[in-house]
This record gives sequence, C-alpha cells and structure tokens, in this order.
Amino acid sequence: MSFEIPREKNPGKVAEVTLGATPEQGGTRSHTVTIGGSTALPFHFFEGEHPHPPAVAMEVFDKVPAKYPRSLLDEFQDVIDRPWEMARKCVSAYGAELISVRLEGTHPEKGNKSAEEAVELVKQVLRSVAVPVIVTGHSHFAKTNEVMKKVCEAAAGENCLINYVEKDNYKTIAAASIAYKHTLAAQSPIDVNLAKQLNILLKDMNFPQEKIVMDPLTGALGYGLEYTYSIMERIRIDGLSGDPMLAFPMLANPGYECSRVKEARVPEKDYPQWGSEDVRGAYWEIATAMSLLAAGADLLIMHHPRAVDAVKKKIREMRAKGGGE
Repeated sequence: MSFEIPREKNPGKVAEVTLGATPEQGGTRSHTVTIGGSTALPFHFFEGEHPHPPAVAMEVFDKVPAKYPRSLLDEFQDVIDRPWEMARKCVSAYGAELISVRLEGTHPEKGNKSAEEAVELVKQVLRSVAVPVIVTGHSHFAKTNEVMKKVCEAAAGENCLINYVEKDNYKTIAAASIAYKHTLAAQSPIDVNLAKQLNILLKDMNFPQEKIVMDPLTGALGYGLEYTYSIMERIRIDGLSGDPMLAFPMLANPGYECSRVKEARVPEKDYPQWGSEDVRGAYWEIATAMSLLAAGADLLIMHHPRAVDAVKKKIREMRAKGGGE
C-alpha cells in the first residue's frame, strides 16, 4: 500500500524585495540581497518554491543598549565603541549578510543625539562595509521623523531598509523613502488586521509595493514567542492564499529581543544552575531565530556570533535537503 503526502498549492506568492543598490543601480554596495518570493509555507519545498534563502543581518549601535549582555560586550570589546569597525567585523569575521545600524541614542531620553550625528554614523558604516544596510530607529515619533528624513537623504540611492514605520507615524518617513529610493519596514503590534491596514495605507500613498517589508513585532523565547509565531503564521498563510496586502517578506529581531531578557543575559554567578551566560545567550537566540524562521521570517537581525553561525548553517542544511539550493 502506497501513501502520497498531501500537497497544497497556493494561489498567492510572497513579494520579492531587494535590499541595497550596486553602482549600476545608483548605490555603492558590492551586491544586493533579495528576500521573499516563496509560494509555500517556510521550507515546504515539496509544495512550492523558495527562490531566496532567509537573510541574516547583524546589528551595531550608536549607543550600546543598557541591557546588552556582558558576553557580547566581551566579544566586541575592541570595536563596541566604533560601530563602523564593529560592522566590518560582523561582516568579515561572522558572515553578516546585512548590517543594521540601530540609532537608539537619538531618542530624547536615551542620549538625544542629533540627526547630523546619526547621518555621519550611517555614512561611516556605508563606507566600512559593502553589504546592504538597515537603519533602525525608535518609537519617539517626532525625533525619529527628523532623523530618518536626513538619513534617507544622506544615503540617497543606497536602497537601505528604513526600519521602521507604524500606523500613527508613517507618512513622513515613507515620503522620504520614496524620494531617496529606500525600502521600508512596516511594523505592527502583533496583529494581522493592523499589519494589513498599514500596508494598505502605504499603498494609498503610492509607496512601491516591491519595497515593503513587514515587521509583525516579535518576542523572544519565553516572552510571547508562541503568540508571535501564530500571528506570523496567519500572515504568511493569508498572503499565500491570495491576499496581496499580507504577501510581503517578514523581518524579525531575535538579537535585540533576546539580549534584553533575564534568562539569556544574567551572569552565571547569580544563577549558577543556568550555566554560562555566553552559551545560554547563544542558545536562547538560536531557539528564537529558528522558531521565527519556521513561522515565516525572511530576514533576521541578530546579535550573537555563535547564534548567527548556527542559524546560517541550519538554513543551508534545510535548503540543501529540501532541494532549495
């Protein structure tokens, strides 16, 4: 008696979004990175196509986060205060495919760095690495609008991923992204309908559909990951079922989320039964990242070099076994 695995064919397709721009395209990147394009659920090679592997970025900062793990401070101690050099190390030593520049220090309550300082940092990173760049802001709308407008102008033509806009703060940054040819991360608070609504609002202002990446706002292992997973899965299923307003690649931030949680960062001396915080932090980020990949993440922004290595190897392994390479 033979048994054939049931296969579902989906009418929809996740949009393909390209990040970065080469000199021929008006930028200075050595290459571009394309995400999306799937016609089936993650790693279901038997049901559809996955032309582009999930991409793995690493993050540098204008201000080191207050809860940045000690193990990572030790890892990057020689470059942590020089983000452009940290970016170079992330690419050359750890294989980062993109670099995220987090501008948390421009927040009025976290340093209030100027837009000019942010522009200079982004320029330094662009000069230091040849991979595509993500520029990550914060939730203070007035200041992030001021900063991102100037960053978009200064990096004109580079097709950076401007990360992020929300429903109540999208027009200014979206307009700047259109004017200076950047891609946009549309963030919504773990809600399918709000995610769709924001994408519709961007469409209504004629934002290019091939330049939208969704951020459904993910959590870390033990901190709402199961709820995040279910929302991402619903977004991906609805997009593949034919809803064009939910058929965009998804961004996730396992590095930022995991580096803030107690279980991943507290010193071994405080909780000796938990083991080394270095290993523990890497494992926490690996577990979170792999879960998000299974839920449909197309782009991960990560922190821990060991986690980056493990996740990239697993992506290659699953694609090779599934026939995706």
